[in-house]
Parts: sequence; structure tokens; C-alpha cells
Amino acid sequence: MAATTLGGAAAAEAPLLDKKWLTFALAIYTVFYIWVRWYEGVYGWSAGLDSFAPEFETYWMNFLYTEIVLEIVTASILWGYLWKTRDRNLAALTPREELRRNFTHLTWLVAYAWALYWGASYFTEQDGTWHQTIVRDTDFTPSHIIEFYLSYPIYIITGFAAFIYAKTRLPFFAKGISLPYLVLVVGPFMILPNVGLNEWGHTFWFMEELFVAPLHYGFVIFGWLALAVMGTLTQTFYSFAQGGLGQSLCEAVDEGLIAK
Repeated sequence: MAATTLGGAAAAEAPLLDKKWLTFALAIYTVFYIWVRWYEGVYGWSAGLDSFAPEFETYWMNFLYTEIVLEIVTASILWGYLWKTRDRNLAALTPREELRRNFTHLTWLVAYAWALYWGASYFTEQDGTWHQTIVRDTDFTPSHIIEFYLSYPIYIITGFAAFIYAKTRLPFFAKGISLPYLVLVVGPFMILPNVGLNEWGHTFWFMEELFVAPLHYGFVIFGWLALAVMGTLTQTFYSFAQGGLGQSLCEAVDEGLIAK
């Protein structure tokens, strides 16, 4: 099968660290979530307190339907593209191109970490405050529609995209399945199915919205599995050193990516 490895002038001209993509990755989540927080602040109070009101359907249920469709389409296109364009001849990978891909992989991990913060930290903490302030009359509260069904799928899509990129483009990760990497993406992913248990529990039990409540233990445990990033980074940095990358590291110094 034909290789998809960059070669010749294309490989030599491609920057080792594409700072534009790194900036874009951080900016796109930040700008989007600032807009989401604005939307929630405006329509959460004016249209999100009574799930039986017509405006709740207009501003919140339609928001839910739209985001679910967009998430499915985005995941299908992004994951499908990464798999379709996979490198089928990693043996022909040059040291410089391998180093460039390692930097790109780090960009994916930074994007995943930033998306994970917004979902599993910012909006999750906010949700507890919302429920301690407002009496819920539906499982699809404005806070849940943003937290569970928007921010969680976004970090899941990003995390699995990073995993697929590493698996299909880096020789170290292509050799098998990285256990810490698998834990890093599957652990936080399992927070989403745990939402079903959480909402079932809140439907049948009257309990305070405390993170220390037994019903919420699953969120904590699966969230802690993100600590597998330490093992993933260890393997990533080993991938940097693997494969005779000394010459490319010197080029990185020359390009100013690594301090002399």
C-alpha cells in the first residue's frame, strides 16, 4: 500500500512545532466556551427555570438537539479523517518528520487537557452551584445541557482524536496499545455513561448536590483516571528520544524550539 509519509521538500519545510495550530487549539475552545457561558448566563435565568415553558423548548431543548447532531458529525469526520489519512509506511519515516509529528501530538494533548478542564472542572463545578441554587424539574437542565451533553463530548472527541493521531502516525504508539493512553481517554469518557446513573439516582432519591455524595463517586474515580497523562507523557517523551532523533533535535535547537 502507498505510504503517506511526508518526504522531500514538504518534510523539510514543515515547521517542527506549528505554533499557529497550538494557538488555534487553545483559542477555539476558549472563545467557544466564553460564548457558551454568555448564552447560559442570559437564557439560563430567563428561559431555563421551567422546563414546561415554551421558551425552554426554544432556547434549551433545541440547543440540546443541535449539539448532539453536530457532535456526532464532528466525531465521524475528524476520527474518520485521521484514520483515512493514516501513515501506512511508518518504516520510511524520516527522523525529522517523526520529531515534527511528536510536536503535533503534544499539541493534541494540550488541546485535550484544555477541553478536559472546561468540561470536567469548570462546568462540572458550576453544575453543583446551579443545583444548590435552583430546584430542578427536569434532568435536562440548562447546566446539564452544557456540561453533560456539550463539554463532555467535546473533550471525548478531542481525546480520542489525539489517541488516533498517535496510533496512526508515531512508530512508538503504532506498535501496540498504550495502556496509560487508553486509560487517559477511556477513563474520562466513562464519565459520560456515568451521567445515566447519576440522573437515575437523582430522579428516585432526594439528595443534596454534594460531590462527596456516594452517587457521585463515579465522577471522581473516572476523573482521577486522567492522571494517566503522566504515563502518556513519559511514553511521548520516550518517543522523542527513540529512532535516532539527535540530528532533528539539533535542528529544533537551530529553529529556536529548544533552548541552546
